[in-house]
Amino acid sequence: MDIWLNPVDKSSSTPLYEQLYREMKEAIIRGDLVVGTKLPSKRQLAEFLTLSQTTIELAYGQLVAEGFIKAVARSGYYVEQVEELALADEIRLKHDQPEVIKHTYSIDFNSGRIDTSSFPFNQWRKYAKDVLDETSRDLLLLGHPQGDVELRQEIANYIYSSRGVRCTAKQIVIGSGTEQLMPLLIRLLGKQVVFAIENPGYPMTHHIFANYDRETVAVPVDEDGMQVAELEKKQASVAYVTPSHQFPTGAILSASRRVQLLNWASAKEGRYIIEDDYDSEFRYVGKPIPSLQGMDQSERVIYISTFSKSLMPSLRIAYFVLPMHLLHAYRKTFPYYSSTVPRLDQHVLAQFMRDGHFSKHLNRMRKLYRKKLEKLTQVLEAFKPSVHISGEQAGMHIVLTVDSEATDRELVELAKQKDIRVYALSDYHQSTQNIPSKPQVLIGFGGFEEEAIAPAVEALMNAWHIKKA
Repeated sequence: MDIWLNPVDKSSSTPLYEQLYREMKEAIIRGDLVVGTKLPSKRQLAEFLTLSQTTIELAYGQLVAEGFIKAVARSGYYVEQVEELALADEIRLKHDQPEVIKHTYSIDFNSGRIDTSSFPFNQWRKYAKDVLDETSRDLLLLGHPQGDVELRQEIANYIYSSRGVRCTAKQIVIGSGTEQLMPLLIRLLGKQVVFAIENPGYPMTHHIFANYDRETVAVPVDEDGMQVAELEKKQASVAYVTPSHQFPTGAILSASRRVQLLNWASAKEGRYIIEDDYDSEFRYVGKPIPSLQGMDQSERVIYISTFSKSLMPSLRIAYFVLPMHLLHAYRKTFPYYSSTVPRLDQHVLAQFMRDGHFSKHLNRMRKLYRKKLEKLTQVLEAFKPSVHISGEQAGMHIVLTVDSEATDRELVELAKQKDIRVYALSDYHQSTQNIPSKPQVLIGFGGFEEEAIAPAVEALMNAWHIKKA
């Protein structure tokens, strides 16, 4: 026994039986104890280690339960065949490393950040408290697989009044984020579909297409959005677009291009448009741009949006609107699907929207983000012509074109050296064909306090050695 077993540490806070169990388990995994080896009796091992037989019995019992040893009546305990168990355990031990915590930048121009200080905590807390009540016992059970009708109805009302989306509650499917809903659409549309994606475009969606082995073709984007004339040259059957505020360029799909895109979709059977309306609530110039879905006369547009920007990223509530004929196909394809959003969260949001707080919050945040954008552009004005702003009509980010010999990735690295985070626009491109000659970086402003914008921009300009004009 002393060959393979070390004494237990009686001063340790770890229970004695657990120490013994771990020691014996590792001996079996290492091969110190071969298959069929008979283990000492509980009495013998207790005497050898000066432990109680109860401690030995607990350790043996755990090893039996996990399949490392077997108990034979009136004979004793024997080592089992555990190659597969050992392999799994070795893999777990190799990968059981401390989690690497991502670096937090002192200045972060992340476009996904929101203004957390302006969230209506009091109202949200009230609805959350009201939902957590014994009268809401039914919310502990599974609800409608597409999401509770109360929330779907509120969403239908909201997107009709704000975006002109024409639908009923039954056409809406709720899920926990765009990255969870997009795979449903990919499977629904079939394996033979070729997706046209914007270039540059949203990388998360591109990764999803790749993960599901779907073929994609990149279509260039200019100041009027996706170039539909180029789309028509491709063998694509579904176009994924961000028409209201193209990501990342900020371009808005022009009226003529909207008509061209809808005509492209209706020209052949099986063509569709996925309209990702991720941050259309925050438009600062003119009237809201009508959705493609609201203009569609052929039921070829699948509308998808999220509450990540309008409320909070951690809420994890997104939704898509299906044309009626696809709704029937969806229900056949996913008969066992259940909504991935907790019903308690769904009802909090539904009541928050029903009582008008969502609209009030959006109006307040729209004004707040407009002020931040104005402050940002005002500060950057002093550094012209070294920097040029674009994509500022909507959303919570802009694009800076920098008059520099450096590449955009080199500018990102210079900023990083000063603990500042910005994003190279070339990282969003699918090819080198459409990359501008001058470097461009993406700048998000939603997460800054207004008074922090000027110092942040000046620190960035200093990192790039750009002086005021």
